[in-house]
Amino acid sequence: MPPNYANAHLRPFMSDICFLNATEMASLLRDKKLSAREIMEASLKQIDLVNPKVNAVVTLVAEQALENARKADDAQAKGLPLRPLHGLPVAHKDLLDTAGIRTTYGSRIFRDHVPSQDAIIVERAKTAGAITIGKTNTPEFGAGSQTFNGVFGATRNPYDLTKTCGGSSGGAAVALACGMTPLADGTDNGGSLRNPAAYSGIVGFRPSPGRVPMHADGNPWSTLSVHGPMARTVPDVALFLSAIAGSDARCPISIAEPGSQFASDLERDFKGVRVAWFRDLSGVPFDKRVRTAVDAQRTVFENLGCLVEEAEPDLSEASQAYHTLRAYGFLSAHAENIRKHRDLIKDTILFEYHRGLKLTASDLAQATAQRAAVWDRMRVFQKKYEYFIVPTTQVPPFDLSQEYVTEIEGDKMETYIDWMRCCYLITVTEAPSLSVPCGYTPEGLPVGLQIVGRHRGDWSVLQMGHAFEQATMTNRRRPAVAAR
Repeated sequence: MPPNYANAHLRPFMSDICFLNATEMASLLRDKKLSAREIMEASLKQIDLVNPKVNAVVTLVAEQALENARKADDAQAKGLPLRPLHGLPVAHKDLLDTAGIRTTYGSRIFRDHVPSQDAIIVERAKTAGAITIGKTNTPEFGAGSQTFNGVFGATRNPYDLTKTCGGSSGGAAVALACGMTPLADGTDNGGSLRNPAAYSGIVGFRPSPGRVPMHADGNPWSTLSVHGPMARTVPDVALFLSAIAGSDARCPISIAEPGSQFASDLERDFKGVRVAWFRDLSGVPFDKRVRTAVDAQRTVFENLGCLVEEAEPDLSEASQAYHTLRAYGFLSAHAENIRKHRDLIKDTILFEYHRGLKLTASDLAQATAQRAAVWDRMRVFQKKYEYFIVPTTQVPPFDLSQEYVTEIEGDKMETYIDWMRCCYLITVTEAPSLSVPCGYTPEGLPVGLQIVGRHRGDWSVLQMGHAFEQATMTNRRRPAVAAR
């Protein structure tokens, strides 16, 4: 028998359930004011209403999700201990393996692929009690910050359906913004957890490499790519992280600290904390609308008691190091697919692959040395400054028909990824980085701000993100397309 929800008059209206925060849902579930099935039904109804307009969820497992929600309610009725994510819907990025559920990686090569094993992040979400609702759209093999592919097409920005939602965790960000799910996961190399979060007005967290363990595939010692959480609020991100973080013997760089630490109270006094405010990252161009929206938030940090100064680390070698190591990663990850199915691989992946083929041992040695120098300069810089504030993106959401940005304020971009330098430069430092909503352009498009923390200072970043979110409340606006 399901729990007896006697306090029916205290339950949210059905139309509002899907926009509750994950922490609110968890509390209502524990208090038996909502059932897991009611939450799942609200989420599925929202997907049915809104997803045709935005194309965020590309594989839906509705019957399975409803059955697992019923089982969650039955377990609660029997008095079994409730797990941290008990009964909460979660959507998994289509780059992440889900046992028994189609996983295409956004590639026509794998359009009918069904893995037999879960990615560790998926496995941990299930173990914590979350219920898989489906898979979210991604660009082909996650390459590029514009979510479209030859299998499912493009995902649209919920604030303007003619614009991109960014990428590569674009489907996840849009599903969250539209109330389809309270939790979603993603991956991040050059900004894929952060960029779509900024474009969709939600929160995306790139944790420290090894914080969320990954299977030892390809080059498991690389720290460019990470898995991480996305949600509508910072406490929800922290809740999700508490379930998916922690040591794992299958990941050679996993961090030994337990994930449970992220379930603590996020409140903190920031009086006297030093914050560095970006200038231009040594010549990185920013659209005026982005710079205006981010610069307007400086007073928020000052009002929190922070000592804010214009300063930035020397990241001058980071871009070259990133491009070399990214190309090497694409070479090792996609050589076999390109050998067998070159005609089914998009041009930007072929570009990275061919760049990788030309690399020499000397190139890799130089990139490693450059990265070491950047990491150490960042370490010294952050002895003085606990946080570094920089925009999440260099431009607002752009036209859906445009694959990538080619020019910013008159500056030509050399490659398809150079318009995301403000994210991938941070990737090179290995610093944890949180994208939080910070405002809107005059056209009403969301803008995100990155809070970059010290080496493995994930908890500190979440604390500052929570304080900023509480002070601004910029995440309270819903996109019109998601209205009931």
